[in-house]
Amino acid sequence: MKTKKLSHSKKNTSDSLYNIKIKGDINLNLKEKIIVVTGAASGIGRALAIRFNQEGAKKIIVVDMNIEGAQETANLVNGEAMHADVSKEVDIKNVINKTESEIGPIDLFCSNASVAAGRDLQSPNEDWQKIWDVNVMSHVYAARHLVPRMVSRGGGYFLNTSSAAGLLNQIGGCAYGVTKHAAVGFAEWLAIHYKHQGIKVSLLCPQAVRTPMTAVETDSIKAAANNGMIDPEDLAETVVQELEKESFVILPHPIVLEYMRNKTNNYDRWIGGMNKLMRKITGVI
Repeated sequence: MKTKKLSHSKKNTSDSLYNIKIKGDINLNLKEKIIVVTGAASGIGRALAIRFNQEGAKKIIVVDMNIEGAQETANLVNGEAMHADVSKEVDIKNVINKTESEIGPIDLFCSNASVAAGRDLQSPNEDWQKIWDVNVMSHVYAARHLVPRMVSRGGGYFLNTSSAAGLLNQIGGCAYGVTKHAAVGFAEWLAIHYKHQGIKVSLLCPQAVRTPMTAVETDSIKAAANNGMIDPEDLAETVVQELEKESFVILPHPIVLEYMRNKTNNYDRWIGGMNKLMRKITGVI
């Protein structure tokens, strides 16, 4: 009995596996796109909004709990400010519903809001729940309420902000490292399950960036800034370049790729090296 070989189309190798046709093409030129950015009152979110506006976005929806800061950003980009607590599913649902009913279909949703809490094993459960809801569940909520709409119209794009801590880990920030790993896992799952239906996903994983979150020096910040701290504007430039290429992982600090390879090449050695770095930074003997 002859075994039929699976045919691989050279023409579609970048978008297909075993000739599965990928549905939809939103052509991620940011010009004339409707974009939602959470956590955009300052820092990375504001820089992304400004850079997307420079690319000619049709409308940028600036989302944050800090509505005053969100409005300041919106004023800079001729955007629309919306108040939302991204840890609450109803708030994200309302942002999506209001945007799509009053402005138009969302082309790119950037789940960028993030918090740091839960430093160690003794951190209260409330801190763990808070950081889980913001750093992970907000990504789930956005996808839950947008994926069906995007699939029905042929495609859409998610930019989910994780961290280099999600690919490596975080010295001193127990819950932060854990939730950022979960954010990576969810972005992977989303891309794996919906790529063939036109859903595209990019995962932003920076090290230290000059934002209000990194303004207070802690062991976690010192570790993250071991290779230097970049400005959010530089990060935003990298994001635009990588979105145009539809890259899955976006690394504003290229050295993170080398660290990832070191980790997977020899896990035990990597753990030992991280332990040594932890002791150096924290002063533990």
